[in-house]
Amino acid sequence: MTKQTKITATEARFPLASLTLSPINPRQTVPEGEVVELAESIWTVGLIQSIAGLADDNGGAEIVAGGRRLRALQYLAEKHPNLASIRPELANPLVMIAPDVETAETWANAENITRKNLTPAEEIRAYGKMDNAGAPAIGIARAFAVTEAHVHKRLKLAGLPGQVIDALEAKEISLGEAAAFTICDDTDLIVQVLEQARKGYLSEYQIKNMLKPDSVSATDRRAKYVGLDAYKAAGGRVSADLFAEKTLLDDEAILDQCFGDKLVTVARTMRQGDGWKWADFTLANNFGGHTINEMGCARIYAENGVLTEEQAERYDELGELAEAEVLDEPGQKELAELQSIIDGEYSLFQKDHAGIVLYVDSAGELNVIYGLVKPEDKEAAIEAGVLEASKHKSEAKAEAPTSSKPRMSQALVDDLNRVVTGARQHAAVNDPDLILALLAFQVSGGTRYGNPIGICANDVPNWPTTEADGYALDERLTTPTEWEDDAFDRDLAKEFRKFRKKGDDHIQAELNRHLAGLLSGGDKTLKTLIDKEVKTDIRAVWTPTFDNFFSRIAGPYLNDIWRTVLGLKEGNDQLNTFESLKVGDKRKKLHSLFNEPETREAMKLSKAVEKRIATWLPEGMG
Repeated sequence: MTKQTKITATEARFPLASLTLSPINPRQTVPEGEVVELAESIWTVGLIQSIAGLADDNGGAEIVAGGRRLRALQYLAEKHPNLASIRPELANPLVMIAPDVETAETWANAENITRKNLTPAEEIRAYGKMDNAGAPAIGIARAFAVTEAHVHKRLKLAGLPGQVIDALEAKEISLGEAAAFTICDDTDLIVQVLEQARKGYLSEYQIKNMLKPDSVSATDRRAKYVGLDAYKAAGGRVSADLFAEKTLLDDEAILDQCFGDKLVTVARTMRQGDGWKWADFTLANNFGGHTINEMGCARIYAENGVLTEEQAERYDELGELAEAEVLDEPGQKELAELQSIIDGEYSLFQKDHAGIVLYVDSAGELNVIYGLVKPEDKEAAIEAGVLEASKHKSEAKAEAPTSSKPRMSQALVDDLNRVVTGARQHAAVNDPDLILALLAFQVSGGTRYGNPIGICANDVPNWPTTEADGYALDERLTTPTEWEDDAFDRDLAKEFRKFRKKGDDHIQAELNRHLAGLLSGGDKTLKTLIDKEVKTDIRAVWTPTFDNFFSRIAGPYLNDIWRTVLGLKEGNDQLNTFESLKVGDKRKKLHSLFNEPETREAMKLSKAVEKRIATWLPEGMG
């Protein structure tokens, strides 16, 4: 397609029943599990990405891009027969219509035609919204075609005040600097430090130091929630920073005790007053889908109400005014009342099987996550009909005979399955080659999520936010696996046989490089031992550059580096000249000193200075 080619398309809403999958859509089959998880994400946050198609002769459209989303919408329509009244935007999705068959074919064969690459700030906001609504991390990952580990990294930042994410989006701070703010619970303090960081005066190290003062400000989320009176009544001391005109709490341990005690009391009161089976709390400032997933909990939702046709029209009208930020106070109240009808309420029967989790957000406000079913309560909840059985059943369970009364208790089934596993382990312990081959196959990504060995690999980040600038690892740590872009539903047994045929050397090499990629080091003493054994050399893989380091620190630290590596004393003319430069010029000169051999040759440096430059490391890295 040339630059002169002009593509025109129109967008229109179509009844879901009038949409079909086009034969030219490249994704004709999709695993059921993917469809269910995507449907849950769409139900939670809406259809973030539109679908594209070609108009048919019957007033509908054939979908050429977005087939997985179409299946997810169809799944929701089957699950919610009243979808048109409770979620009309999903029952009548927006479709981008191609002007001709040629354009439709281009769309069908172009990857991610309706997707744009999100900036880190956009990702954080989008993932955070989905997480707060209860979407699991794996569902978010599949919705945006990224890894689950990537989602978890972004969700760590989702609880930050909006000003930090705005600064990240404006490129006033780096992603690493934004992450430094996650150690603090005080929104006002974060904003104060952020203003300095925006001007380029602070490094990540300095940001963290400024966010952890000896005393806690009264604007800290814990202090806001507890209240000064309760803190003082518990024996907490209060002082004042006259220059900053703020109140300081001098006993953080007492504040933490008050914070926890109040959450315990509120959780107990809500459980007893509202009839939930259990109530718990977290000290963190957010609680979303990824945390629910880590707990192993399922989530049930209130029994939705249904709007009348007139109410549905009014709801849409008020919603448009709210989006345009022109809805007055009576309108906001009316919209909230209609929303409460849609949201419905939990029945006492549902509450008998579920509980709640409380948390205090960054603004000091109490939040409640309702309808969580613990792992040990799932079976009873399913039998009671308040929780749907998992769609991801094993083949053995799927083929089990069904009747009105189970032939065996679930406890007995679990015990028998454990016996099968034990027998398999009993036989496999005599075949170490098979065990090592399976481990290599698993850690190299060959098994996807169906791990044959019960070892979970934690994400061990080893790549800076500045990407590859001044950083180069052994290619064995960066070469993609042979399954990097492979199909999701491939035959694992067949792939494992092919993997083993490559021989012991290949298996050992794969095992070595992927286990090395999971190495974190353990505690300080173990890290020291490992570094001594393998002769860890940070400067062998990383060199400070303008982008990855010098542009991220302030003037005084730049002066210290210049003085240290060149061995200059206070008052030296060369040091005075450097210190008189603008910050940007200092950064450029240090970049040149560390990265350009011709610069060092022109300066006629001694071997001792050359060695200091070649081995210098920022504070905290050595």
